[in-house]
Amino acid sequence: TLSERILFYTGKIHEIHEVRGKDGVGAVMDSMDLEREKGITIQSAATYAMWGDYNINLIDTPGHVDFTIEVERALRVLDGAILVLCSVSGVQSQSITVDRQMKRYKVPRIAFINKMDRSGANYDRVAAQLKEKLGHHAVKLQYPIGAEDRFQGLIDLLSMKAFYFDGENGEHIREEAIPADMLDEAKLRRDEMIEGIANVDDELGEAFLMDPASITEEQLRAAVRRATIALKMTPVMCGS
Repeated sequence: TLSERILFYTGKIHEIHEVRGKDGVGAVMDSMDLEREKGITIQSAATYAMWGDYNINLIDTPGHVDFTIEVERALRVLDGAILVLCSVSGVQSQSITVDRQMKRYKVPRIAFINKMDRSGANYDRVAAQLKEKLGHHAVKLQYPIGAEDRFQGLIDLLSMKAFYFDGENGEHIREEAIPADMLDEAKLRRDEMIEGIANVDDELGEAFLMDPASITEEQLRAAVRRATIALKMTPVMCGS
């Protein structure tokens, strides 16, 4: 489902089909008939997409525990991974298995907390579970605007802007100022984020001790990249 969305938003495919959808087309990445029938990935599939100037090679691995050897094969060649977690059920037993594999192959990863529009969605709780259950130094780079049926968009704490996704499939991205009633909370969370990154990145740590107010967005982005690649932190993002 996630790779289908990535291919759609990067313009690789022109319509979204659901996994086990009613139209019988099924997701692009599920090439085997059995995968379409069961609605799960059995065999890893690779494709690529362009996002701006970046060429992203995407390997869609199975999530089901019976096919975990396919995940092992893919992890050996990856530069990075996205650990997708559900905002309601959080870190599940399968997340722990895959996380252990990522650690074994030293694959840097970002965590994406999905399904923010479902009832019972709790971004902060799942981010805390990353620390408690998986031992990650999780740093939240985003803050959701509302949750459950009131989920509207997200605040990017690096650039301090609010993003909304309009249109039938959210393909029109609207960038706005942070809503006034959320500004104080966003500033607090930004400080928390900067502190979280500074704890594991020496360069940003020095800048933080000298003058926290003068830290630029470029410095932050560079520090996030360095600390993530060095496996010192896991950036946490959210959406639906």
